[in-house]
Amino acid sequence: MTRNRATRRRFLALSGAAGLTGMAGCADRFKSASDELSGNSSDDSSGDPDDSAVPGLTDGVPPLETEFDSRERYRQPGESFDDFSDLDAWTVGRGSGEADTDVVFDGEQSFKLQSNGSENIIAQRSLEGEDLTETDLSFAVRTTTPQSLAVNLRLVDQFGSEKVYSLREITYRSPDVGWFRSSPGVFQQSEYEPALDHLDRLEIQVLHSMSEAEIWIDDLRTHETPDQGYVMLSWDDGTRDYYETAAPLHDEYGFPAVQAAVPRWVERNQDGTMSVSELQERQEAGDQIVVHGTHNPIHELDDESAIEARLRQDKRWFVDNDFEGANYIVYPHNSYDKTSLEYATDYHYCGGFNQAGNVNTTNVYGFDPLALPRTIGHDLEISKRCVDLAAQHNQCTVLNFHTFDASNTMPEADYESLLEHIDGADVEVITFDDLWRLRTSNS
Repeated sequence: MTRNRATRRRFLALSGAAGLTGMAGCADRFKSASDELSGNSSDDSSGDPDDSAVPGLTDGVPPLETEFDSRERYRQPGESFDDFSDLDAWTVGRGSGEADTDVVFDGEQSFKLQSNGSENIIAQRSLEGEDLTETDLSFAVRTTTPQSLAVNLRLVDQFGSEKVYSLREITYRSPDVGWFRSSPGVFQQSEYEPALDHLDRLEIQVLHSMSEAEIWIDDLRTHETPDQGYVMLSWDDGTRDYYETAAPLHDEYGFPAVQAAVPRWVERNQDGTMSVSELQERQEAGDQIVVHGTHNPIHELDDESAIEARLRQDKRWFVDNDFEGANYIVYPHNSYDKTSLEYATDYHYCGGFNQAGNVNTTNVYGFDPLALPRTIGHDLEISKRCVDLAAQHNQCTVLNFHTFDASNTMPEADYESLLEHIDGADVEVITFDDLWRLRTSNS
């Protein structure tokens, strides 16, 4: 494990098509990672990425307020596949389904699905004649019964092989629920890879462990699959465990981290927390310091003025302390709801999360900018599987850590093994800036 090795690997990832073309399919669609991250086409030989062309991306410390509402601007990426205006193509095998003209994301109606008690919900439609090769999917979703609920999109070919995209958990807090867009990554695939140009059907599966489930689906869209996979290593709370133990490993591999610090803990010099100068040191080393803010659940605030004031105050601390990642947010306790999202767009372009303990990845071109998914980095094998799926299906995994003695973070030795595994995989380790370039380049 040497810095030279990591530098050479990064150079290969950014410059070479030869080793990665097979991952994406047709060679004539290949773009290098640097082109993809900047939004440039593969025949653009102008050199350095033009970040000024990326909406919302700043050079240095960002302003306090955003220039636009990212959720509105990137509300309907890609191309429409099914707007659910005609439900005749759909059959519901478990649970019940109906058109809903009162609760709609776009158009005149949505597809409302309900469970019959505790059983799962399954709806399906034919995909005969469709070709979804090198194609990812996204959909608008709303549920009054979040938390213990997963949504799968299951593609089945004419030979019985399957590919399952899965949003493993929804941490959108009730009762103030609203729509968000999900573009889940692949959770599992048959041993025999499905023939995506000879498909049989698409299933929407709603899996839950509650006495009932209620969910609305709308605006199913398709997106081009990127040309490689991505990994984000997200550390919450700005802990000294990261600074003293994980950071040297990151530097050895040349991997940046995304760190979400808690200002109150930093200012109080709370035990186990990095100082402002240490966070700034890590920013200089290549890490991205993003907003975590007041470490209380934001959905518990009832007063809209209090929500707005908190978001503004939290971001101001990061701006005042010269942290360049202040346009991005990690919600404390993964707490957010419809109202807080409406105000979050005034200060942030991207963040989340819908967090799960199992594989919970995302495609890079179709997700809701402020409702990203991520996976708790508590288990080495689950985390390695996230990385492998990101490499195999050219998607992104966000892995989350806190401190090595906590149950939500794998032990130090396992973390070092994870970094070694990432170093050997066909993935690029990225920050929020990189993910934002990707998201806005194919809107």
